[in-house]
Amino acid sequence: MIPLFDLSLQLNGFPIKKAKSELRKIQSIPEQEFENFVKNKKQEIVEFHLKNNSYYQKFVGKTEFKNWKDLPIMHKKDFQKPLKERLSVGYTLKNVYVNKTSGSCGNPFIFAKDKYSHALTWASNMARFGWHGINFNSSCQARFYGIPLDFMGNTKERFKDFLSHRYRFSIFDLSDNILEGFLKKFEIKKFVYINGYTSSIVLFAKFLQQKNMVLKDICPTLKACVVTSEMLFEEDKMLLKKQFGVPVINEYGASELDLIAFENPEEEWQVNSETLFVEILDDEDNVLPYGESGRIVITSLFNKAHPFIRYDIGDIGILDQKSTLKKPILKKLIGRANDVVILPSGKKSPGLTFYYVTKSIIEDDSNVKEFVIKQTKIDTFEVEYVSETELNLTQIYKIERAISLYLEKGLTFVFFRKEKLERSKSGKLKQFVSLI
Repeated sequence: MIPLFDLSLQLNGFPIKKAKSELRKIQSIPEQEFENFVKNKKQEIVEFHLKNNSYYQKFVGKTEFKNWKDLPIMHKKDFQKPLKERLSVGYTLKNVYVNKTSGSCGNPFIFAKDKYSHALTWASNMARFGWHGINFNSSCQARFYGIPLDFMGNTKERFKDFLSHRYRFSIFDLSDNILEGFLKKFEIKKFVYINGYTSSIVLFAKFLQQKNMVLKDICPTLKACVVTSEMLFEEDKMLLKKQFGVPVINEYGASELDLIAFENPEEEWQVNSETLFVEILDDEDNVLPYGESGRIVITSLFNKAHPFIRYDIGDIGILDQKSTLKKPILKKLIGRANDVVILPSGKKSPGLTFYYVTKSIIEDDSNVKEFVIKQTKIDTFEVEYVSETELNLTQIYKIERAISLYLEKGLTFVFFRKEKLERSKSGKLKQFVSLI
């Protein structure tokens, strides 16, 4: 079989062969020598941008540095200016890879990668999917993503899907008759893996649960399910494993960077240490030891077109105490730093606290398919949900009692049953939103 995926990258100016070769060299560096590799790459990328990137020079305020911890932290808001003003010398909008973030964090921006850096991203992706027997050049993917609805955008994505051995299931309408169509496609296509947004894939699994069907029985070629972009709760993971009959792999990435962490065959969330340097910082920008919760701050070690140096991605997480510099393990991803609930007492809690509490109660009978929570006032929250039947007073009382126990009393909840929930343009479902 012609390696169409590799070939398309090469023809578009992304040197994938060279990138795969470099990735193999990095992976072969012994643990005891890895500290030197990381130290040298950090020094190299900072010095490059201080010398060749006027935007980064102004951001740092000098053209040389001595201590890593003295480098200022970059945030998404720092990139809210024209891309051409942020590019390094020798790079233009015509010779780099350009894309934009989804905006799920509230601060979308356009970014660039030099073509070699982007090739390394793909080499890294291929290596990690390869842990699970998935080959981008030959394995057929069932893709649960959004898709542009305009003719040109739609055609472009469909062509990319063809080159990448993907069949795309559009996730903007996930009613039962649409999911029935998804199921029929699994009966006739030899899919090797599922990949896409967590909430959409979970909804498909619930549909299979209602029909008492296991997807592997219908599509015997299926090997794995990879979920991304949204939180994967443990009970949802168990549901996916049961209804799909294959391993469920958790992916954590950012389009402007790379795959940040990917579940390995030992079910560890292994952090990408080859092309990224990941730090966990406290509120005063001090590096925290393994095992402690803090802000996830990432440096792209190879991107020369655009600086992502000590870049606060906006998430909170914990690196496992068994982590090493070569093999860091993400123990827990707690969620977005800006998804915080501020309560009348002044207490602050992660938005996911509501989600965990509510989810555990209203999904007991599989009636509720999915839901989101919106904070509309300091003491008022709206719960929008999709279900077979309306929530009853007993269920609502249980939710309110649990939230009083976990958070505080005196909060008001208003419940709205919906035909379907509003998703972003990309198809993501934001599970908690603060409107205050």
